Amino acid sequence: MTKALELNGITKRFGTLTANDDVTLTLDQGEILALLGENGAGKTTLMNILFGHYAADEGSVRVFGMDLPSGKPRAAIDAGVGMVHQHFTLAGNLTVLDNIMLGAEPLTRMRSARAEAREKLMRIANRFGLPVKPEARVSMLSVGERQRVEILKALYRDARILILDEPTAVLARPEAMRLFETLRDMTKEGLSLIFISHKLHEVMAASDRVAVLRGGKMVAERKTSESSAGELAELMVGRRVERPVRQDHMIGAPVLVANAIRVEDAGESRLDDMSFTVHAGEILGIVGVSGNGQAALGALLSGLMHPAKGELTLAGEDIAAQGPRGVIRAGAGRVPEDRHAEGVVGDLSLWENAVLERLRTPEFSRRGFVRQSAARAYCAELIERFDIRGATPDTRIGLLSGGNMQKLILGRVLANNPRFVLANQPTRGLDEGAIAAVHAELLKARAEGAAILLISEELEEAVALSDRIQAIVKGRLSKPISALEANPQRLGLMMAGVWKEDVDAA
Repeated sequence: MTKALELNGITKRFGTLTANDDVTLTLDQGEILALLGENGAGKTTLMNILFGHYAADEGSVRVFGMDLPSGKPRAAIDAGVGMVHQHFTLAGNLTVLDNIMLGAEPLTRMRSARAEAREKLMRIANRFGLPVKPEARVSMLSVGERQRVEILKALYRDARILILDEPTAVLARPEAMRLFETLRDMTKEGLSLIFISHKLHEVMAASDRVAVLRGGKMVAERKTSESSAGELAELMVGRRVERPVRQDHMIGAPVLVANAIRVEDAGESRLDDMSFTVHAGEILGIVGVSGNGQAALGALLSGLMHPAKGELTLAGEDIAAQGPRGVIRAGAGRVPEDRHAEGVVGDLSLWENAVLERLRTPEFSRRGFVRQSAARAYCAELIERFDIRGATPDTRIGLLSGGNMQKLILGRVLANNPRFVLANQPTRGLDEGAIAAVHAELLKARAEGAAILLISEELEEAVALSDRIQAIVKGRLSKPISALEANPQRLGLMMAGVWKEDVDAA
């Protein structure tokens, strides 16, 4: 079988950190290879070396038998390597066709060959089963449609090897399953695929072979058909991983109460007639397909959006018109959906990020000056308590893996013993070990009396952690059901807008 790709002895260092340590890997033509590993294991670094974003300190790359120059993305593209990043790189104000053509035409061309480009795009879209509207503005597309555009952008440049970094991180399960069906069809056309993922059920369903990185080293390779999710999880983290189990206990008094809330944005309704209650010592799970109002709900509970009507109270205090500072002062903590854009400031250190929401407290400021020694000591405690690996208080937080960044955010919230915690997609993009750690901390906070609202697109997560569950559809909430009554069929119906009374009558 033709070798589409050969990575030989790849080593990459960042100062004292060895991100890749003598990694050797091959990819056959028409094969789907899953690259598995914990956050910070070196997966993305390895793929960035292949694509030319980084130059390896040692080792070589061969594509279809030809040596690939190090550190040159244009050479990788010309050799047939395409990369779809976890965080999309599309211009929202441009059309699909404009995004596809951007950077694909020589600067010396006097006019853009739009007609030819459109014809080529539609030919590729039809060939690979990726329907698209060339003149649609990207900002108006769904998340799944935007990912389709990212893949087409790589295929438009004649990619023969396609790298997908966490391709389902922002997709609901039905969208993810459709994506993998498409990828399987693409291999029949001769494409070779590498996808980076933490989701073991996807790895088992979609890949032909699995390569496992741990601590920058290649520790195992398995044919998918000859392995199991349990074995892969153990190989990934170096130990057996078991997620914590929710224990029954007494639920306390109401803490967060929303009554007939309506939220509007640019004259359009985002949340409508929304009512719910979260009690002390309870986790209320909100499930739904992406784009049904979860972002607006998160913004409302963070003080970033205000209701046009309705009541919102936290421990009896009206917080409907409060901004983020007022919501935090009332006893709320937030784990935002997008840790990079909303959770941290990437260019600041860990200690600076750890105290961002508490800078005005006497503990960390005096006469207008930050008490840096106290802030560093506090951050060091968070690093130890929440097992934030490979970091000191002075480490720039943008250098951390997603899992360690999430632990810092979670630690910053829980260390203040909040009355209420908003956990918005708290394990998105995390590996199995980090997921277990985050779940354990949320259940510990529940046991200590915190009221927690969990927004999750992972049904298994919602059922495992929640005491009660509600579905969000087009900005409206279903009636709550006990997690003991929840199963995939019932939740699927609820997420489709079939409310509790309809399900009971069926």
